[in-house]
Amino acid sequence: MTAAMTTTSDTLDRPSAAAPAVRDGGRPSSAGRPTRSGVERPSLLATGILLLGALYCLLPVVWVLIAASKSPDELFSTFSLAPSTHLVDNIRDLFTYRDGLFFRWAGNTVLYAVGGALASTVVSAAAGYGLAKFAFRGKKLLFNLILAGVLLPAVILAVPQYLLFAQMGLANTYWAVFLPSILNPYGIYLARIYAGASIPTEMIEAARTDGAGELRIFGQFAIPMMLPGLVTVFLFQFVGIWNNYMLPYIMLGDDELFPITVGLSTLMNQGASQPAMYTTVITGALVSIIPLIALFLILQRYWQTDLTAGAVKS
Repeated sequence: MTAAMTTTSDTLDRPSAAAPAVRDGGRPSSAGRPTRSGVERPSLLATGILLLGALYCLLPVVWVLIAASKSPDELFSTFSLAPSTHLVDNIRDLFTYRDGLFFRWAGNTVLYAVGGALASTVVSAAAGYGLAKFAFRGKKLLFNLILAGVLLPAVILAVPQYLLFAQMGLANTYWAVFLPSILNPYGIYLARIYAGASIPTEMIEAARTDGAGELRIFGQFAIPMMLPGLVTVFLFQFVGIWNNYMLPYIMLGDDELFPITVGLSTLMNQGASQPAMYTTVITGALVSIIPLIALFLILQRYWQTDLTAGAVKS
């Protein structure tokens, strides 16, 4: 009985290991827990830098939206960030210019961007899968050449491509813009990296053992596993073709084949003699970025799924 009381007394007098130490005045000590200043200051700094970067990227979009709401006179006589009420009129003028030529430019841009991005994604997926999962002679050299193509600016190839297509009789046609967009070294590089990380070699060997052919393995197993990465390749290529200016400017001479970038550039050149065209160009630029925003909002769920899967795997 005496031993039990002694043990109980010692237990009550000894501070618990889970209980925080108490300073004078009844406040718990901060020993054993991270300081708030050491944790919050870097996060606040990083958040501030990200906010500044977001504002820097969004400011041109805000300016385009505000400028598109002004009349030609207000565009040069009022404060840059002061909105007006002429947005609907400017959109109507844009859509009725030369019997709706802007719609033709928009259709051409969709054709170039969607067709080129889809074809480029398929080629990138096949090439990246082959480089990641097959062993063949010259594989390393080929991959290094692809990396060199990533570092090579596309504008350098525009003039040689024009001379080549002119000799083939394809200059000033849809093919002159579509065909050069299919091969994208950066897309092949991304597909190769993603295929190597997401497709288990054991799965490929098991499928071969079961008698599946290489095309079936690629289409039925590899493509679904690579889908989040291929969405990224598609979006990068889509945005690149949608915003491409130099290639169609060199390749095309008929304004009915122009994409939006080249078409708005021709309107900009008319602004020196017709100042009202500046407002039309700005309104066209505003309308042209709406599909890019919509595409990002639609496809972002694939990136979120990919990030979640990566977090579970890790």
